[in-house]
Amino acid sequence: MTSLLAAAAALLATSVAAQTPAIAPLSPSEGTTFVQIGRLLADPATGVVQRDKTLVISGNQVVEVRDGFVGEGRIVDLRDSFVLPGLIDSHVHLTGEQNPNGRLETVTQSNSEQAMVGARYARRTLLAGFTTVADLGATNESIFALRDAVRRGDVPGPRIIAAGSAVSIHGGHGDINGYREDVMHLLSDESICSGPDDCMRAVRLQVRAGADIIKITATGGVLSNTAAGLGQQFSDEELAAIVGAAHRMGRQVTAHAHGADGINSFLRAGGDSIEHGTWLDDESIRLMRRDGVYLVPTLLAGDFVARIASGPNNFFTPNQTAKALEAGPKMLDMARRAHEGGVRIAFGTDSGVSAHGDNAQEFALLVRAGMTPLEAVQAATVGAAAHLKISNEAGRIAAGMPADLIAVTGDPLSDVTELERVRFVMRGGIVYRAE
Repeated sequence: MTSLLAAAAALLATSVAAQTPAIAPLSPSEGTTFVQIGRLLADPATGVVQRDKTLVISGNQVVEVRDGFVGEGRIVDLRDSFVLPGLIDSHVHLTGEQNPNGRLETVTQSNSEQAMVGARYARRTLLAGFTTVADLGATNESIFALRDAVRRGDVPGPRIIAAGSAVSIHGGHGDINGYREDVMHLLSDESICSGPDDCMRAVRLQVRAGADIIKITATGGVLSNTAAGLGQQFSDEELAAIVGAAHRMGRQVTAHAHGADGINSFLRAGGDSIEHGTWLDDESIRLMRRDGVYLVPTLLAGDFVARIASGPNNFFTPNQTAKALEAGPKMLDMARRAHEGGVRIAFGTDSGVSAHGDNAQEFALLVRAGMTPLEAVQAATVGAAAHLKISNEAGRIAAGMPADLIAVTGDPLSDVTELERVRFVMRGGIVYRAE
Protein backbone atom coordinates (compact mmCIF):
# COMPACT_ATOMS: atom_id res chain seq x y z
CA MET A 1 0.00 0.00 0.00
CA THR A 2 1.36 3.40 -0.85
CA SER A 3 1.55 5.92 1.96
CA LEU A 4 -1.16 8.51 2.45
CA LEU A 5 -0.55 11.79 0.74
CA ALA A 6 0.50 14.58 3.01
CA ALA A 7 -2.91 16.18 2.91
CA ALA A 8 -4.46 13.13 4.58
CA ALA A 9 -2.57 13.98 7.75
CA ALA A 10 -5.22 16.59 8.41
CA LEU A 11 -7.58 13.75 9.26
CA LEU A 12 -5.52 12.73 12.28
CA ALA A 13 -5.36 14.49 15.60
CA THR A 14 -1.95 12.95 16.19
CA SER A 15 0.43 10.87 14.13
CA VAL A 16 -0.71 7.71 12.42
CA ALA A 17 2.64 6.18 13.27
CA ALA A 18 1.68 6.39 16.93
CA GLN A 19 -1.75 4.92 16.04
CA THR A 20 -3.43 7.49 18.23
CA PRO A 21 -6.81 8.30 16.70
CA ALA A 22 -8.57 11.58 16.45
CA ILE A 23 -11.08 12.28 19.18
CA ALA A 24 -14.22 13.25 17.24
CA PRO A 25 -15.48 13.00 13.66
CA LEU A 26 -14.96 15.91 11.32
CA SER A 27 -18.02 18.02 10.71
CA PRO A 28 -19.14 18.68 7.12
CA SER A 29 -17.92 22.26 7.46
CA GLU A 30 -14.36 21.02 7.87
CA GLY A 31 -14.05 20.00 4.26
CA THR A 32 -14.28 17.07 1.90
CA THR A 33 -12.05 14.01 1.77
CA PHE A 34 -11.41 12.05 -1.43
CA VAL A 35 -10.50 8.39 -0.97
CA GLN A 36 -8.97 7.00 -4.16
CA ILE A 37 -9.41 3.22 -4.39
CA GLY A 38 -7.92 0.61 -6.72
CA ARG A 39 -10.35 -2.24 -5.93
CA LEU A 40 -13.66 -1.65 -4.15
CA LEU A 41 -16.18 -4.15 -2.79
CA ALA A 42 -18.77 -1.54 -1.91
CA ASP A 43 -21.73 -3.87 -1.48
CA PRO A 44 -20.68 -7.40 -0.49
CA ALA A 45 -24.20 -8.65 -1.22
CA THR A 46 -23.41 -8.35 -4.93
CA GLY A 47 -19.88 -9.69 -4.81
CA VAL A 48 -18.94 -7.13 -7.47
CA VAL A 49 -15.43 -5.69 -7.17
CA GLN A 50 -15.18 -2.30 -8.87
CA ARG A 51 -11.93 -0.73 -10.00
CA ASP A 52 -10.55 2.80 -9.93
CA LYS A 53 -13.13 4.59 -7.79
CA THR A 54 -13.11 7.64 -5.54
CA LEU A 55 -15.22 7.98 -2.42
CA VAL A 56 -16.24 11.53 -1.65
CA ILE A 57 -16.61 11.91 2.11
CA SER A 58 -18.04 14.92 3.88
CA GLY A 59 -17.81 14.86 7.65
CA ASN A 60 -18.61 11.32 8.73
CA GLN A 61 -20.61 10.27 5.65
CA VAL A 62 -19.99 9.04 2.14
CA VAL A 63 -21.73 11.50 -0.17
CA GLU A 64 -20.74 10.09 -3.57
CA VAL A 65 -18.88 7.27 -5.31
CA ARG A 66 -17.18 8.58 -8.46
CA ASP A 67 -15.49 6.82 -11.35
CA GLY A 68 -11.73 7.23 -11.65
CA PHE A 69 -9.23 8.90 -9.34
CA VAL A 70 -10.51 12.42 -8.71
CA GLY A 71 -10.31 15.09 -6.05
CA GLU A 72 -8.04 17.80 -4.78
CA GLY A 73 -6.94 18.90 -1.35
CA ARG A 74 -7.51 16.22 1.25
CA ILE A 75 -6.79 12.92 -0.55
CA VAL A 76 -6.33 9.41 0.86
CA ASP A 77 -4.41 7.22 -1.56
CA LEU A 78 -5.63 3.59 -1.57
CA ARG A 79 -5.05 3.03 -5.26
CA ASP A 80 -3.03 -0.14 -4.65
CA SER A 81 -5.46 -1.56 -2.07
CA PHE A 82 -8.60 -3.67 -1.77
CA VAL A 83 -11.27 -1.69 0.11
CA LEU A 84 -14.44 -3.05 1.71
CA PRO A 85 -16.89 -1.92 4.38
CA GLY A 86 -15.84 -1.87 8.01
CA LEU A 87 -16.36 -5.31 9.51
CA ILE A 88 -19.03 -6.23 12.06
CA ASP A 89 -18.50 -8.68 14.93
CA SER A 90 -21.89 -9.73 16.28
CA HIS A 91 -20.59 -11.24 19.52
CA VAL A 92 -17.84 -9.77 21.70
CA HIS A 93 -17.16 -9.09 25.39
CA LEU A 94 -15.06 -5.94 25.40
CA THR A 95 -14.61 -5.44 29.13
CA GLY A 96 -12.48 -8.52 29.75
CA GLU A 97 -10.40 -11.32 28.27
CA GLN A 98 -9.85 -14.92 29.39
CA ASN A 99 -6.59 -15.34 31.29
CA PRO A 100 -5.20 -17.28 34.25
CA ASN A 101 -6.26 -14.47 36.63
CA GLY A 102 -9.81 -14.22 35.32
CA ARG A 103 -11.53 -15.66 38.39
CA LEU A 104 -9.62 -13.28 40.64
CA GLU A 105 -10.45 -10.28 38.42
CA THR A 106 -14.15 -11.06 38.84
CA VAL A 107 -13.93 -10.14 42.52
CA THR A 108 -11.22 -7.46 42.37
CA GLN A 109 -12.04 -5.28 39.36
CA SER A 110 -14.61 -2.54 39.79
CA ASN A 111 -17.09 -1.66 37.09
CA SER A 112 -15.04 1.47 36.42
CA GLU A 113 -11.90 -0.59 35.93
CA GLN A 114 -13.74 -2.89 33.57
CA ALA A 115 -14.85 0.10 31.51
CA MET A 116 -11.21 1.22 31.24
CA VAL A 117 -10.14 -2.29 30.22
CA GLY A 118 -12.94 -2.19 27.67
CA ALA A 119 -11.61 1.07 26.25
CA ARG A 120 -8.29 -0.64 25.55
CA TYR A 121 -9.94 -3.61 23.88
CA ALA A 122 -12.36 -1.41 21.93
CA ARG A 123 -9.42 0.42 20.36
CA ARG A 124 -7.67 -2.86 19.59
CA THR A 125 -10.83 -4.19 17.94
CA LEU A 126 -11.22 -1.06 15.83
CA LEU A 127 -7.62 -1.21 14.64
CA ALA A 128 -8.25 -4.80 13.55
CA GLY A 129 -10.88 -3.51 11.11
CA PHE A 130 -14.08 -4.01 13.10
CA THR A 131 -16.03 -0.77 13.05
CA THR A 132 -19.19 -2.21 14.66
CA VAL A 133 -19.63 -4.81 17.39
CA ALA A 134 -22.41 -6.27 19.50
CA ASP A 135 -21.26 -6.68 23.09
CA LEU A 136 -23.30 -9.54 24.54
CA GLY A 137 -22.44 -9.69 28.21
CA ALA A 138 -20.82 -7.25 30.62
CA THR A 139 -21.86 -5.33 33.70
CA ASN A 140 -24.37 -2.66 32.77
CA GLU A 141 -22.31 0.13 34.27
CA SER A 142 -19.11 -0.74 32.42
CA ILE A 143 -20.39 -1.47 28.92
CA PHE A 144 -23.05 1.22 28.71
CA ALA A 145 -20.49 3.83 29.82
CA LEU A 146 -18.06 2.56 27.18
CA ARG A 147 -20.73 2.48 24.47
CA ASP A 148 -21.77 6.04 25.21
CA ALA A 149 -18.18 7.29 25.40
CA VAL A 150 -17.44 5.85 21.95
CA ARG A 151 -20.66 7.36 20.63
CA ARG A 152 -19.65 10.81 21.92
CA GLY A 153 -16.15 10.49 20.48
CA ASP A 154 -14.44 10.49 23.88
CA VAL A 155 -12.97 7.02 23.34
CA PRO A 156 -11.79 5.42 20.07
CA GLY A 157 -13.64 2.24 19.28
CA PRO A 158 -16.21 0.54 17.09
CA ARG A 159 -19.89 1.39 17.19
CA ILE A 160 -21.19 -0.71 20.12
CA ILE A 161 -24.57 -2.39 20.35
CA ALA A 162 -24.71 -3.39 24.01
CA ALA A 163 -26.75 -6.00 25.83
CA GLY A 164 -25.34 -5.36 29.29
CA SER A 165 -25.93 -8.15 31.76
CA ALA A 166 -27.31 -11.37 30.31
CA VAL A 167 -30.71 -12.54 31.52
CA SER A 168 -29.98 -15.89 33.16
CA ILE A 169 -31.38 -18.34 35.70
CA HIS A 170 -30.28 -18.57 39.31
CA GLY A 171 -27.29 -20.90 39.44
CA GLY A 172 -27.03 -21.23 35.67
CA HIS A 173 -24.68 -19.93 33.02
CA GLY A 174 -24.54 -16.17 33.44
CA ASP A 175 -24.99 -16.25 37.20
CA ILE A 176 -22.02 -16.23 39.58
CA ASN A 177 -20.74 -19.75 40.24
CA GLY A 178 -17.88 -21.37 42.11
CA TYR A 179 -17.24 -18.79 44.87
CA ARG A 180 -18.23 -18.60 48.53
CA GLU A 181 -21.96 -18.25 49.04
CA ASP A 182 -21.71 -14.76 50.52
CA VAL A 183 -19.50 -13.61 47.61
CA MET A 184 -21.93 -15.04 45.05
CA HIS A 185 -24.82 -13.30 46.81
CA LEU A 186 -23.03 -9.96 46.53
CA LEU A 187 -22.09 -10.41 42.86
CA SER A 188 -25.35 -11.85 41.56
CA ASP A 189 -27.11 -9.41 39.23
CA GLU A 190 -30.68 -8.12 38.91
CA SER A 191 -30.81 -9.84 35.52
CA ILE A 192 -30.79 -13.26 37.22
CA CYS A 193 -34.30 -14.65 37.48
CA SER A 194 -36.54 -17.66 38.20
CA GLY A 195 -40.08 -18.08 36.92
CA PRO A 196 -41.89 -16.32 34.05
CA ASP A 197 -42.91 -13.22 36.01
CA ASP A 198 -39.45 -12.74 37.50
CA CYS A 199 -37.86 -13.16 34.07
CA MET A 200 -40.16 -10.52 32.58
CA ARG A 201 -38.99 -8.25 35.41
CA ALA A 202 -35.35 -8.93 34.50
CA VAL A 203 -35.94 -8.04 30.85
CA ARG A 204 -37.71 -4.82 31.74
CA LEU A 205 -34.91 -3.78 34.08
CA GLN A 206 -32.36 -4.37 31.32
CA VAL A 207 -34.35 -2.18 28.94
CA ARG A 208 -34.61 0.50 31.62
CA ALA A 209 -30.87 0.31 32.21
CA GLY A 210 -30.17 0.97 28.53
CA ALA A 211 -29.84 -2.40 26.78
CA ASP A 212 -29.93 -2.19 22.99
CA ILE A 213 -30.55 -5.93 22.69
CA ILE A 214 -31.51 -8.62 25.20
CA LYS A 215 -29.02 -11.47 25.61
CA ILE A 216 -30.15 -14.60 27.43
CA THR A 217 -28.48 -17.86 28.35
CA ALA A 218 -30.94 -20.48 27.16
CA THR A 219 -28.57 -23.35 28.02
CA GLY A 220 -25.57 -24.04 30.15
CA GLY A 221 -22.23 -22.60 29.09
CA VAL A 222 -18.65 -23.74 28.80
CA LEU A 223 -17.01 -21.12 30.99
CA SER A 224 -19.43 -21.05 33.92
CA ASN A 225 -17.71 -22.81 36.82
CA THR A 226 -20.43 -25.34 37.46
CA ALA A 227 -21.15 -28.92 36.45
CA ALA A 228 -24.64 -28.03 35.23
CA GLY A 229 -24.17 -29.30 31.67
CA LEU A 230 -24.80 -27.57 28.35
CA GLY A 231 -28.48 -28.34 27.91
CA GLN A 232 -31.62 -26.24 28.39
CA GLN A 233 -31.78 -24.24 31.64
CA PHE A 234 -34.72 -21.85 31.25
CA SER A 235 -38.14 -23.50 31.18
CA ASP A 236 -40.28 -23.15 28.05
CA GLU A 237 -42.57 -20.81 29.98
CA GLU A 238 -39.66 -18.61 31.07
CA LEU A 239 -38.35 -18.41 27.50
CA ALA A 240 -41.76 -17.38 26.17
CA ALA A 241 -42.06 -14.73 28.89
CA ILE A 242 -38.62 -13.29 28.12
CA VAL A 243 -39.15 -13.09 24.37
CA GLY A 244 -42.62 -11.60 24.76
CA ALA A 245 -41.47 -8.97 27.25
CA ALA A 246 -38.50 -7.97 25.08
CA HIS A 247 -40.50 -7.73 21.88
CA ARG A 248 -43.19 -5.64 23.55
CA MET A 249 -40.45 -3.19 24.53
CA GLY A 250 -38.90 -3.06 21.07
CA ARG A 251 -35.86 -5.25 21.72
CA GLN A 252 -34.73 -8.33 19.87
CA VAL A 253 -33.55 -11.32 21.87
CA THR A 254 -30.46 -13.39 21.16
CA ALA A 255 -29.73 -16.62 23.00
CA HIS A 256 -26.50 -18.21 24.09
CA ALA A 257 -27.46 -21.80 23.32
CA HIS A 258 -25.48 -25.03 22.99
CA GLY A 259 -27.90 -27.92 23.52
CA ALA A 260 -30.55 -28.65 20.88
CA ASP A 261 -33.29 -28.71 23.54
CA GLY A 262 -32.57 -25.11 24.56
CA ILE A 263 -32.04 -23.98 20.96
CA ASN A 264 -35.37 -25.38 19.79
CA SER A 265 -37.35 -24.21 22.80
CA PHE A 266 -36.03 -20.68 22.31
CA LEU A 267 -36.85 -20.76 18.60
CA ARG A 268 -40.38 -22.00 19.29
CA ALA A 269 -40.76 -19.10 21.75
CA GLY A 270 -40.05 -16.65 18.91
CA GLY A 271 -36.41 -15.86 19.66
CA ASP A 272 -34.48 -13.80 17.14
CA SER A 273 -30.98 -15.33 16.89
CA ILE A 274 -28.77 -18.09 18.23
CA GLU A 275 -25.24 -17.67 19.57
CA HIS A 276 -22.98 -20.76 19.33
CA GLY A 277 -25.58 -23.42 18.39
CA THR A 278 -23.23 -26.34 19.09
CA TRP A 279 -25.75 -29.20 19.09
CA LEU A 280 -28.32 -27.76 16.69
CA ASP A 281 -30.25 -30.50 14.92
CA ASP A 282 -32.51 -30.87 11.89
CA GLU A 283 -35.39 -29.35 13.83
CA SER A 284 -33.23 -26.35 14.73
CA ILE A 285 -32.31 -25.83 11.08
CA ARG A 286 -35.96 -26.13 10.02
CA LEU A 287 -37.10 -23.57 12.60
CA MET A 288 -34.28 -21.16 11.81
CA ARG A 289 -34.98 -21.30 8.09
CA ARG A 290 -38.72 -20.94 8.63
CA ASP A 291 -38.34 -17.76 10.67
CA GLY A 292 -35.19 -16.31 9.09
CA VAL A 293 -33.29 -16.61 12.35
CA TYR A 294 -29.57 -15.87 12.25
CA LEU A 295 -26.90 -18.16 13.66
CA VAL A 296 -23.75 -16.58 15.12
CA PRO A 297 -21.46 -19.64 15.30
CA THR A 298 -18.47 -18.17 17.22
CA LEU A 299 -16.06 -20.77 15.84
CA LEU A 300 -13.03 -18.92 17.18
CA ALA A 301 -14.33 -19.36 20.73
CA GLY A 302 -14.80 -23.09 20.20
CA ASP A 303 -11.34 -23.41 18.74
CA PHE A 304 -9.82 -21.38 21.59
CA VAL A 305 -11.43 -23.24 24.50
CA ALA A 306 -10.58 -26.63 22.99
CA ARG A 307 -6.93 -25.61 22.56
CA ILE A 308 -6.65 -24.22 26.09
CA ALA A 309 -8.41 -27.18 27.71
CA SER A 310 -6.22 -29.73 25.92
CA GLY A 311 -2.96 -27.81 26.19
CA PRO A 312 -0.10 -27.84 28.72
CA ASN A 313 -1.01 -24.41 30.14
CA ASN A 314 -4.71 -25.03 30.78
CA PHE A 315 -6.01 -22.41 33.23
CA PHE A 316 -9.64 -23.54 33.19
CA THR A 317 -11.26 -25.12 36.22
CA PRO A 318 -12.18 -28.83 36.02
CA ASN A 319 -15.82 -27.93 35.29
CA GLN A 320 -14.80 -25.57 32.48
CA THR A 321 -12.27 -28.01 31.06
CA ALA A 322 -14.78 -30.85 30.76
CA LYS A 323 -17.28 -28.69 28.91
CA ALA A 324 -14.63 -27.10 26.68
CA LEU A 325 -13.44 -30.52 25.53
CA GLU A 326 -17.03 -31.61 24.96
CA ALA A 327 -18.26 -28.58 23.00
CA GLY A 328 -15.27 -26.97 21.31
CA PRO A 329 -14.45 -29.71 18.79
CA LYS A 330 -18.07 -29.96 17.62
CA MET A 331 -18.52 -26.39 16.44
CA LEU A 332 -16.95 -26.59 12.97
CA ASP A 333 -19.24 -29.45 11.99
CA MET A 334 -22.21 -27.57 13.45
CA ALA A 335 -21.50 -24.54 11.27
CA ARG A 336 -21.03 -26.77 8.24
CA ARG A 337 -24.42 -28.43 8.77
CA ALA A 338 -26.12 -25.08 9.34
CA HIS A 339 -24.61 -23.59 6.21
CA GLU A 340 -25.51 -26.61 4.09
CA GLY A 341 -29.02 -26.41 5.54
CA GLY A 342 -29.50 -22.82 4.38
CA VAL A 343 -29.36 -21.12 7.78
CA ARG A 344 -28.48 -17.43 7.73
CA ILE A 345 -25.08 -16.86 9.34
CA ALA A 346 -23.80 -13.67 10.93
CA PHE A 347 -20.14 -13.24 11.84
CA GLY A 348 -19.36 -13.34 15.54
CA THR A 349 -16.34 -14.45 17.54
CA ASP A 350 -17.11 -14.29 21.28
CA SER A 351 -13.87 -12.31 21.57
CA GLY A 352 -13.02 -11.88 25.20
CA VAL A 353 -12.94 -15.64 25.28
CA SER A 354 -10.22 -15.47 22.62
CA ALA A 355 -8.03 -12.37 22.39
CA HIS A 356 -9.45 -9.05 21.25
CA GLY A 357 -7.88 -7.99 17.98
CA ASP A 358 -7.73 -11.57 16.72
CA ASN A 359 -11.37 -11.39 15.57
CA ALA A 360 -10.55 -11.85 11.88
CA GLN A 361 -9.27 -15.37 12.55
CA GLU A 362 -12.94 -16.37 12.48
CA PHE A 363 -12.96 -15.93 8.68
CA ALA A 364 -10.65 -18.87 8.02
CA LEU A 365 -12.73 -21.06 10.33
CA LEU A 366 -15.92 -20.14 8.48
CA VAL A 367 -14.24 -21.13 5.22
CA ARG A 368 -13.15 -24.42 6.79
CA ALA A 369 -16.81 -24.95 7.69
CA GLY A 370 -17.77 -24.72 4.02
CA MET A 371 -18.42 -21.06 3.34
CA THR A 372 -16.73 -19.33 0.42
CA PRO A 373 -14.55 -16.32 1.23
CA LEU A 374 -17.26 -14.06 -0.20
CA GLU A 375 -19.91 -15.68 1.98
CA ALA A 376 -17.68 -15.20 5.03
CA VAL A 377 -17.21 -11.52 4.15
CA GLN A 378 -20.97 -11.16 3.64
CA ALA A 379 -21.53 -12.66 7.10
CA ALA A 380 -19.35 -9.90 8.59
CA THR A 381 -20.90 -7.05 6.60
CA VAL A 382 -24.38 -7.15 5.06
CA GLY A 383 -25.38 -10.31 6.96
CA ALA A 384 -24.36 -9.04 10.37
CA ALA A 385 -25.95 -5.65 9.62
CA ALA A 386 -29.25 -7.33 8.75
CA HIS A 387 -29.03 -9.52 11.85
CA LEU A 388 -28.47 -6.50 14.11
CA LYS A 389 -31.03 -4.38 12.20
CA ILE A 390 -28.50 -1.68 11.31
CA SER A 391 -28.41 -2.04 7.51
CA ASN A 392 -28.85 1.71 7.15
CA GLU A 393 -25.74 2.30 9.27
CA ALA A 394 -23.24 -0.44 8.45
CA GLY A 395 -22.31 -3.27 6.12
CA ARG A 396 -22.05 -1.35 2.83
CA ILE A 397 -20.22 1.60 1.32
CA ALA A 398 -22.73 3.89 -0.39
CA ALA A 399 -23.85 7.49 -0.56
CA GLY A 400 -25.60 8.42 2.67
CA MET A 401 -23.87 5.70 4.71
CA PRO A 402 -21.33 6.37 7.47
CA ALA A 403 -17.78 6.41 6.13
CA ASP A 404 -16.72 3.09 7.71
CA LEU A 405 -14.18 1.27 5.54
CA ILE A 406 -11.05 -0.84 5.73
CA ALA A 407 -8.32 -1.80 3.28
CA VAL A 408 -5.98 -4.72 2.79
CA THR A 409 -3.21 -5.31 0.27
CA GLY A 410 -4.32 -8.60 -1.28
CA ASP A 411 -7.67 -10.00 -2.35
CA PRO A 412 -9.73 -11.38 0.58
CA LEU A 413 -12.11 -13.05 -1.88
CA SER A 414 -9.21 -15.28 -2.93
CA ASP A 415 -7.46 -15.54 0.45
CA VAL A 416 -9.76 -14.65 3.32
CA THR A 417 -6.82 -14.49 5.75
CA GLU A 418 -5.96 -11.14 4.14
CA LEU A 419 -8.50 -9.76 6.61
CA GLU A 420 -6.12 -10.68 9.43
CA ARG A 421 -3.72 -8.08 7.98
CA VAL A 422 -5.84 -4.93 7.78
CA ARG A 423 -3.67 -1.94 6.79
CA PHE A 424 -6.18 0.90 6.84
CA VAL A 425 -9.21 1.68 9.03
CA MET A 426 -11.62 4.59 8.73
CA ARG A 427 -14.65 4.94 10.95
CA GLY A 428 -17.02 7.84 10.64
CA GLY A 429 -14.65 9.64 8.27
CA ILE A 430 -11.71 9.46 10.69
CA VAL A 431 -8.58 7.49 9.80
CA TYR A 432 -7.54 5.33 12.75
CA ARG A 433 -4.99 3.19 10.99
CA ALA A 434 -2.87 3.78 7.90
CA GLU A 435 0.24 1.78 6.95
